[in-house]
Amino acid sequence: MRLDGKRVVVTGGGGFLGSFIVESLREAGYQELYIPRRCDYDLRRAEDIERLFRDSRPEVLIHAAAVVGGIAANQAHPGRFFFENAMMGMQLIEAARIHNLAKIIVLGTVCAYPKFTAVPFREDDLWNGYPEETNAPYGIAKKALLVQCQAYRREYGLNAIFLLPVNLYGPRDNFDRETSHVVPAMIRKFVEAQETGQAEVLLWGDGSPTREFLYVKDAAAGIVAATAYYDGAEPVNLGSGQEISIRDLAIKIAALTGFDGRIVWDTSRPNGQPHRSLDTTRAEQEFGFRALTPFDQGLKETIAWYLNSRPVATSTTTVQFE
Repeated sequence: MRLDGKRVVVTGGGGFLGSFIVESLREAGYQELYIPRRCDYDLRRAEDIERLFRDSRPEVLIHAAAVVGGIAANQAHPGRFFFENAMMGMQLIEAARIHNLAKIIVLGTVCAYPKFTAVPFREDDLWNGYPEETNAPYGIAKKALLVQCQAYRREYGLNAIFLLPVNLYGPRDNFDRETSHVVPAMIRKFVEAQETGQAEVLLWGDGSPTREFLYVKDAAAGIVAATAYYDGAEPVNLGSGQEISIRDLAIKIAALTGFDGRIVWDTSRPNGQPHRSLDTTRAEQEFGFRALTPFDQGLKETIAWYLNSRPVATSTTTVQFE
């Protein structure tokens, strides 16, 4: 379906990914946008969601709001990550059914995949095992939304699609010491170490896991393309198709930030999932999506944004990766 003239609500539209989705929609010519603010609508509460639908009168909903974090945050708040992500998504999908929306786009997570999945991850692998333990509650909460989307499509005819973005990075990311993901966490750590003259940086795990990263602007473009051109029941991966080890990532970010000291690995800390890399064939076939931003270019733009936007910071903390 086309979005021409449709009124689109983007939950999480003021956040990291959501803000780029909004920009991509506007660049594509869609002007009827409604961006709910967290202070006005608590998406965990059914009554607030109903009020949001009354106020915004949506025809299309992109659900990008989520409670997220790295390994430490997931370990500290497994109950919160499960409950809040499940409640927001389930109630929004139900409201989309009640209000007969033309379409709802639900964003899942690569954390939904089983801990041991053949690389590259294919969408058909989602149910072949239990997710990696440190982020399983979050991953399962999101995967439950896929089941709901498919069930509502079968019973009610709701045009609900489900997208699985790989690990995102880019400008406006979360650089908080306690809750950031691997790329912003490493950038902050190496920048601070370089500026304060530290001889070494301590990172979690042993550096052996691999990850795939998708530049946030590319992710937003893929989501907008899927919104306009994909109406299928099957989930779709969004990724770059490039895999890198955490060790090589650390070396790359150290060089780009000018840090020339030692990188020390704390092997008493968890590695997280052994591998993460997606098969993106379906996205290219179904709605023509292919990531365009080279990884080094995306990292340079992310580092530049951080250097220009960061608060004054002096501290030493370890870095964990999602």
